[in-house]
Amino acid sequence: MLEYWLATAKELGVVEVLVNIHSHAEHVRKFLSSKRLLGSVNWAYEPTLLGTAGTLRVNASFLRDHTVLLVHADNWCHCGFNDFIDYHFNRRPKDCLITMMTFSTDSPQRCGIVETDYAGVVTAFHEKASNPPGNRANAAIYLLEPQVLEWLESQSNITDFSTEVLPHYIGRISTWHNSDIHRDIGILCELRAAQTDLVPPRLLLSKDEWQRDFESSAIFNDLMRYIEPKGLLNDRQIRN
Repeated sequence: MLEYWLATAKELGVVEVLVNIHSHAEHVRKFLSSKRLLGSVNWAYEPTLLGTAGTLRVNASFLRDHTVLLVHADNWCHCGFNDFIDYHFNRRPKDCLITMMTFSTDSPQRCGIVETDYAGVVTAFHEKASNPPGNRANAAIYLLEPQVLEWLESQSNITDFSTEVLPHYIGRISTWHNSDIHRDIGILCELRAAQTDLVPPRLLLSKDEWQRDFESSAIFNDLMRYIEPKGLLNDRQIRN
């Protein structure tokens, strides 16, 4: 998934990337250091997780004065990213400092559900509510204008983006709806469903030492033993 997001960023013309590292940090660093990656990829290690807002704040010097594409790498997302970018820069409503990607979910109780006005600007936000008023969900993929980072730098106690940053910008968050694929693969049923999606994740380069090492790992072999009997990959996908 990390490789997919890096490939997506490259295709969109992103010139610099910052990856937040915590879990399995050694393996992630090894991957990021491999020759497969093109462009400028940096990482910031967090021994203790700071929360998304906290990560943005402590890395403000890297992000400052730029429009920032913020993504959570455990999301498998396929959509018209170029249109998402174009909407933010050329078509979003006036005074909106954030563009949030949204999607339609079958499990609204597990998501942050948004309400919008006629222009697609967020008017209310319901984070994992037991009875949310709809199924249009926050995809946790954003474009942020520099003013958002400036405000975060002055908020030393804020750590959570969904519950502390987004409520502050109600009325100034535009939305762009992804009608294609969006899955949180941290949920097992979504991970299984992702294996059957017809659009494979894009990769940066052909197999290299890192990929061959990964395919010899216990994690990869356990995954293949799990999904092959269930018919979740076809022969062509397994060969690829």
